[in-house]
Amino acid sequence: MSTTSTDELREEVRRRYAESALAVGEAGGGCCGDDCCGGDAKDASASFGEALYDAEQRGELPDRAVLASLGCGNPTAVAELREGETVLDLGSGGGIDVILSAKRVGESGRAFGLDMTDEMLALARANARDAGVRNAIFLKGEIERVPLPAGSVDVVISNCVVNLSTDKAAVLAEVARVLAPGGRVGISDVVAEDRLSPEQRAARGSYVGCIAGALSRSEYEAGLAAAGLERISVEYTHEVADGIHGAIVKAVKPQHA
Repeated sequence: MSTTSTDELREEVRRRYAESALAVGEAGGGCCGDDCCGGDAKDASASFGEALYDAEQRGELPDRAVLASLGCGNPTAVAELREGETVLDLGSGGGIDVILSAKRVGESGRAFGLDMTDEMLALARANARDAGVRNAIFLKGEIERVPLPAGSVDVVISNCVVNLSTDKAAVLAEVARVLAPGGRVGISDVVAEDRLSPEQRAARGSYVGCIAGALSRSEYEAGLAAAGLERISVEYTHEVADGIHGAIVKAVKPQHA
């Protein structure tokens, strides 16, 4: 991928998700429909967004946070968060997973959200205030260059964002860098079956729709291993297009790392 096309894709992602944040803020409108994650899915209402959170979780959140949900899973349901832990959400969007994480780790823990979009950061901070959450910290930055020290995080989560990166190897390397020894990964993402070539993935949906940029299962596993992580698993949860699935991605940083 050329530098120009990489920059263009990153700017398209930033612009579309900025528009989504503004749409949520305007009279409680919904997200950006066909232009964001799920716009290309065969059944977006069931495969992406608020439907992937149970009623109890949705009840813990401000309405705007629920409306801004653009994910393909529920990473907080599988991350097994514990009191006092530090959590990082890559591509935190409207803040839904940061707010839920902050509640799980309690006042003695912290939940960081990282997003490159000013509009999403403003929405997330407002949502955290409305939820009465004081241990949520939102940072501006790119998931390929996380503005946190090495070994400072117990758990890394993300919800349908890694597939949007134009440098996924850098993202996975950053995940490994910021995790403390023994730290763990609980990522929801869109993952392709190994049988699909990059061209076939692109034919099934757009990049900003979270389809064209999806890694295959074996690519994900290899990338996590190359970053130095272990106990890796990539498990499909539901199909979002032919040969393309929502998936839960797990891994652990070795204790000796």
